[in-house]
Amino acid sequence: MTEMQNPYLMFLGDVSDQLAAKTAKGIVDWRPDWCIGQIKLPGCVADLRIQDMTIAEGVANGAKTLIVGIVNSGGFLPNHWISVIVEALDAGMDVASGLHIRLGSIPEIKAAAERNNRSLFDVRHPTHNIPTGKGTPRSGKRLLAVGTDCSVGKMYTALAIEKEMLKRNMKADFRATGQTGIFIAGTGTSIDAVVADFISGAVEELSPENDSDHWDIIEGQGSLFHASYAGVSLGLLHGAQADALVLCHEPTRTHMRGLPHHPLPGLKACMELNLVHAKLTNKDAKFVGIAINTSGLKEAERLEYLAGIEKEYGLPTVDPFKDGTAAIVDNLP
Repeated sequence: MTEMQNPYLMFLGDVSDQLAAKTAKGIVDWRPDWCIGQIKLPGCVADLRIQDMTIAEGVANGAKTLIVGIVNSGGFLPNHWISVIVEALDAGMDVASGLHIRLGSIPEIKAAAERNNRSLFDVRHPTHNIPTGKGTPRSGKRLLAVGTDCSVGKMYTALAIEKEMLKRNMKADFRATGQTGIFIAGTGTSIDAVVADFISGAVEELSPENDSDHWDIIEGQGSLFHASYAGVSLGLLHGAQADALVLCHEPTRTHMRGLPHHPLPGLKACMELNLVHAKLTNKDAKFVGIAINTSGLKEAERLEYLAGIEKEYGLPTVDPFKDGTAAIVDNLP
């Protein structure tokens, strides 16, 4: 929950493809003012299209935190990256990582942080005791993005809604529940690393009581219909105590991500099941919009699809990336 300090200097190591830097790319897309430069080792294929810098140049330009903004199979930190991280700590920067391995478990990094009194942020790992959820009514308003599947745009939708609200001078905060979202927000809790009994409590803690006209826009995870991740999705629903739900969907998929034997649910079935569980902690929960990732559709096809879904369900239906989220914000309770 401790807040990371920006500006960020983005470390890409020597990854072999652009997809490996998707976490860093998400941060640059949503918080470009926080990202002053990138460090790439020889052979690095990924590029964030921001200025290349050394550690010294980053510090001279005001960088506060070095972000290890990559993902890899197994979540490990290559040995030849350690010296760069130690250099950043010795230069007075904090270091943050979304990898599974804890930065402090590497002796050289731990020692450098201690001798320089710098902070290490392992955003996948909670660093404090989380209470169990209570379902007690709390002030403020909350919106949760839910999905027919994982990786259908729940984070992007939540960020786009926050952006639209802030443009209107509404009180709103994006509440991150995954590693990329935490880097973007500067704080949050990686829900997939929370022990199951405490998931709803973590979300209650993440979106506490607030002004009656304040909106917490909570990043969703997984799907109630995904056999691998439904437990996290359910805990999020209960802890969010959401006033408003937005359904996120990608229409070109033929099965749940990573589960070829599981077909995607219909939108109606998905909405009905999410409402059943959301009403456990907020009997007035309702859907206020549908967000569709139409990147796999041609323009005429996508417009026809959006119009058809909107007519069928009577809810504003948009692609947040191409259309924005004004129609959804207009429909908030």
